[in-house]
Amino acid sequence: MMAKLSNNQIAWRAAQDIHDSAYVNLGIGFPEKVAQYQPAGREAIFHTENGILDFGPPPAKGEEDWDLINAGKKAVTLRPGSAFFHHADSFAMVRGGHLDVAILGAYEVAENGDLANWSTGPKGVPAVGGAMDLVHGAKRVAVITDHVTKDGKPKLVKRCTLPLTGVACVTRVYTSLAVIDIEEGRFVLREKLAGLSLADLQAVTEAELLVSGSVADLTVPDL
Repeated sequence: MMAKLSNNQIAWRAAQDIHDSAYVNLGIGFPEKVAQYQPAGREAIFHTENGILDFGPPPAKGEEDWDLINAGKKAVTLRPGSAFFHHADSFAMVRGGHLDVAILGAYEVAENGDLANWSTGPKGVPAVGGAMDLVHGAKRVAVITDHVTKDGKPKLVKRCTLPLTGVACVTRVYTSLAVIDIEEGRFVLREKLAGLSLADLQAVTEAELLVSGSVADLTVPDL
C-alpha cells in the first residue's frame, strides 16, 4: 500500500500557507482541522457562513453553548473582538470579496480548476449550499483531500463528472501525496512525498502533472 499523509497532516500543510490576519472560511468537516495548526506568530480570523467572525476553539465537553455553533452545527467559543450577525450579512461578506482564503474538501478537482464537492447521490453532501458562493467570493480557494477515492480512483481529473460547485475556482490542492497548483488550466506539481516517484504519482492522477522547475519534498510533522 502506498504511504500517504493523514488528514491531520494534510490540514497542517494547508495551514502553513495562511498568512497572518487572513480572513478564512473553512469547509464543514475535514477542512475544519486546518484551524488547529496555525503557525506560531500567525493568527487567522475565521469566518462561518451562519454568522460568526473570529470564533475560537471548540469548548470543553459539557461547556458547550449551543447558541454558538459553526456552519457544521459544532459548538465554538468566541474570542475577544468576535462578532456574530445575520447569515445574510455573512454572505454579503463572502460575495463582496472580503475573505482572503476558503479551504474546502472535494470529490473531484479538474485541471482547469473546476470543483465538485457535493453529490446528488444517496451519500455525501446532499446540496451545494454556501460553497458555491465561497469558491467565487474568496480571493484564494484551496482544496484539501485524499489523492484518490476510497476505491482508488483519481480525484484529480481532466474534467469533473459530478455536479460542479464552481468553475475554474481552485488554485491549489493539498492531497495525501502532493501539493499541486492550478495554473493556466494545468496541474503543476510543487511538492510530493519524498519516497514517491513522479511515475507512481502520475499513475493515480488522471490529468497530466506538469513539472516546472524543482519539486520540493512534502515534509510534515508526525501528528
